[in-house]
Amino acid sequence: MGIIKIPEPVKVFCAITFGQEEKLNQSLLFLENLFGLCESKSEIFQFNFTDYYSAEMGENLKKIFVSFEKKLHPDDCAEWKIYTNEIEQKLSASKEKPSRTVNIDPGYVELSKVVLLTTKNFSHRVYIGKGIYAEVTLIWRSGKFNELPWTYPDYKTELAQRFFINMRQQILQRKTKS
Repeated sequence: MGIIKIPEPVKVFCAITFGQEEKLNQSLLFLENLFGLCESKSEIFQFNFTDYYSAEMGENLKKIFVSFEKKLHPDDCAEWKIYTNEIEQKLSASKEKPSRTVNIDPGYVELSKVVLLTTKNFSHRVYIGKGIYAEVTLIWRSGKFNELPWTYPDYKTELAQRFFINMRQQILQRKTKS
């Protein structure tokens, strides 16, 4: 019989897709209310991996990965996605016909994996409650985060690899200080 253990707190990140830096900055203010101050940011990069968001958000979209200083328990991670959806609604261009100006995908990093939170079900996603699903999108093996068959292209980039390895190193540094 296995012994039930409460998981350690995890490092939270958000992947933010946006068209205008003003909307990015506004979304960061909301996110810091829940997750604490921004601890690290990736470079802003062109989000040209898909046109999935173009009809709703326009062309020439950009993206950034942002991590936060608070470590939170993953028990509450469904709430994180609900909160980021609320931010998207608050920042939408029109209240009558919602048209997003930002897309915020929260997730978390622990030593062995990167997990994304989503409202969309699929074969490789697990329902975690309140209409939210979780997906392991990268796994740690052989000194790096490795992709899986369903990993989104922007999470396969060298930029993403550097960002998530840095987050993992922050976890390790905090463990050695404890």
